Amino acid sequence: MRFPNRMSTQASQGEIVVGLDIGTTKVCAVVGEVGEDGITVLGVAQVPCRGLRKGIVSNIDWTVRSIREAIEAAQTMAGVEIRTVYAGVAGSHIRSQPSDGVAAIAGGEVTRADVERVLEGARAIPVDADRQILHVLPREYTVDVQDGIRDPIGMSGVRLGAKVNLVTAATSCVQNVIRCAERCDLVVADAVLESLASAEAVLSEDEKEIGAAVIDIGGGTTDVILYVDGGIAHTFVIPVGGNNITSDIAAGLRTPMAEADRLKQKHGCALGRMIAEDEEIEVPGVGGHQPRHTARRVLSDIVEPRVEEMFAVIRKRIEDTGLLEQLSAGAVLTGGAVLLEGMPEFAEEILGMPVRIGYPTGVRGLTQLVQGPQYATALGLVKYGAQQIVDAHNRAPAPPQSLARQKVSKRPVTIAEEASDELPKAQGNKIWEWLKAAF
Repeated sequence: MRFPNRMSTQASQGEIVVGLDIGTTKVCAVVGEVGEDGITVLGVAQVPCRGLRKGIVSNIDWTVRSIREAIEAAQTMAGVEIRTVYAGVAGSHIRSQPSDGVAAIAGGEVTRADVERVLEGARAIPVDADRQILHVLPREYTVDVQDGIRDPIGMSGVRLGAKVNLVTAATSCVQNVIRCAERCDLVVADAVLESLASAEAVLSEDEKEIGAAVIDIGGGTTDVILYVDGGIAHTFVIPVGGNNITSDIAAGLRTPMAEADRLKQKHGCALGRMIAEDEEIEVPGVGGHQPRHTARRVLSDIVEPRVEEMFAVIRKRIEDTGLLEQLSAGAVLTGGAVLLEGMPEFAEEILGMPVRIGYPTGVRGLTQLVQGPQYATALGLVKYGAQQIVDAHNRAPAPPQSLARQKVSKRPVTIAEEASDELPKAQGNKIWEWLKAAF
């Protein structure tokens, strides 16, 4: 699915869209206004969250409290009331599988209704009772014998086919996210795969065309989505994230989790050879023990194996799909954990492809507040919601003209047309006179 940087002129001016990223370590809310010139960011809020574990809600009360704080802060900054949100869904329960759909083309020309029917046919596959379909992501369409079509609407043919990727999730996990939002008096317009949202916030159209991987490293999970030939080829989730690095630091340096997280953000480095040998850091003690000094290389020696393991698993999963050689644009790292020093350089060595950090683009307004990779998912959710508004306007039928408008818009009748109207009357009179004379 594609979300253009500029919204259609059919989009309503002033429509408010809110993206709600409920993550393992934070809840982020971004308020955007959809206009003719694109999306304008009106408000941003981010608060810590302890109610999730590996992307899955583990404590509803804590999650509700974090969501309410984020929504209230975003409302205050934006000056609008938030009632509807687009919520992100992540976790190791996410699955992706290919599917095909076929439908007859009614009328000989592909319409939007035909495309919707073929996508409905593609999603008609057996799914476990405890799972639900989140997205039907089309890769390409086929019209008769012609394949590789991106947008078939308007083409002539008799048979329409589609190759799609079905993204499924555990129903209970999705419902728990929705229930947390509803307890904050919010309506969830749609539950969206977080890696899909992140990709739309940081990837360019050129990168999608030549093939790219988006790696979203969060607190509890790492979400990966692969683009090939402009479409989504595969997506998967691994249950490893920034919290695993923090736990390793806390155990290795014998320091509390909060201090370990601070050390990771301030002094952490994924590539040990980038650190000077004589560089030292101060490590806080536990249970009243005095702080101690240690070499920064020791901290790097703890972080590096975990990061290496993470990217090694990602590379193996990509190789299993057979798409590694098609990712010519390389990988784009996003999420809060990618701010760790040396992360892109180390990822480039392990993955064997170009790597860059993905920063959100394509918006106006308070852009300086959403420039970090940790805001990519929330901003991508806003883009998703904006595109839904555009699609709804495009599908809406044109309103019928009123009788008064029809009378006003009626063009004047010319003299020639009036004369042509009188001809049948004159002919009818002549026939009547002939009949009277004959009988």
